Amino acid sequence: MTTAQQPLHSGFGAASTAEEVIRGIDLRGRVAVVTGGYSGIGLETSRVLRAAGAEVVVPARDPERARAALKGAGGVGVEPMDLMDPASVDAFADGFLASGRPLHILVNSAGIMATPPARDARGHEAQFATNHLGHFRLVSRLWPALVAARGARVVSVSSRGIRFSPVVFDDLHFERRAYEPFLAYGQSKTANALFAVELDRRGRAADVRAFSVHPGMIVDTGLARHVPEEVLRAAGAVDDDGRPVRDPARQLKTVEQGAATSVWCATSPRLAGLGGVYCENCDISPLVTAGTEAAWCASGALPGVLPYAVDPWAAARLWEVSERLTARVS
Repeated sequence: MTTAQQPLHSGFGAASTAEEVIRGIDLRGRVAVVTGGYSGIGLETSRVLRAAGAEVVVPARDPERARAALKGAGGVGVEPMDLMDPASVDAFADGFLASGRPLHILVNSAGIMATPPARDARGHEAQFATNHLGHFRLVSRLWPALVAARGARVVSVSSRGIRFSPVVFDDLHFERRAYEPFLAYGQSKTANALFAVELDRRGRAADVRAFSVHPGMIVDTGLARHVPEEVLRAAGAVDDDGRPVRDPARQLKTVEQGAATSVWCATSPRLAGLGGVYCENCDISPLVTAGTEAAWCASGALPGVLPYAVDPWAAARLWEVSERLTARVS
């Protein structure tokens, strides 16, 4: 398939930090919303966007915890929102729209990983509901503010976890197949990448551009709380004492390095006029071809995105399905 997945050779790399990629960029007068912006790479994303001058708003399921975490981040705003609760997402979006502010940057950083089986109130599998459907609803509701920015960027945090599963359209919610935590996680992360493809196609005329990112493996953010330590040890992510291994060449990153690609996609002038692409290590990822897929899967370090995660046909189908699943119910 034809693809925009062509690296730019940005000058940054796997070891670059969020502070490094935003250096020299002035965000005064810009407004940013960062979901999950009070923990892990989301917290670092909020901090550096605020330090660059942006007005930053963090929607949070636990506002008190968020305010405590963001205390030293220079006046980041916090509002209540739960991605698993459609009414909560609508209330946050309605409040933001009522303020009349444009939305220049939306970073969809919140997520859950490899959780035990659970469903939201509508019966949707929890990882798909949180990581994809909640953000889909949020973007849909905030659309007028994104258009009003006249140059907005939406960044969705995906993952190399795309390798675990495509979007399985005939059984999204594990109703006819056995639930497996990493299959569900992989499906939701593939959905994040496909969402960026179709959102960018639909938003291009209004200058709303979209990107998805693989931040790397950052095991000390709480995201991996449901992953057994022996699995992390086998992956080389922690040492024999359970301490995180840092090796950005193998995608084993610090929080500061992990936030860098989100911040780069949200702010870099190099991406002007571009969108709908999956990025990692502060650059656009190359497409994994049939001849390189085995090496890519085996290494864990080679950059790249699987074709099914950026397939325009699958992206359009996911959008239509997501519209049905998030439709308002009277």
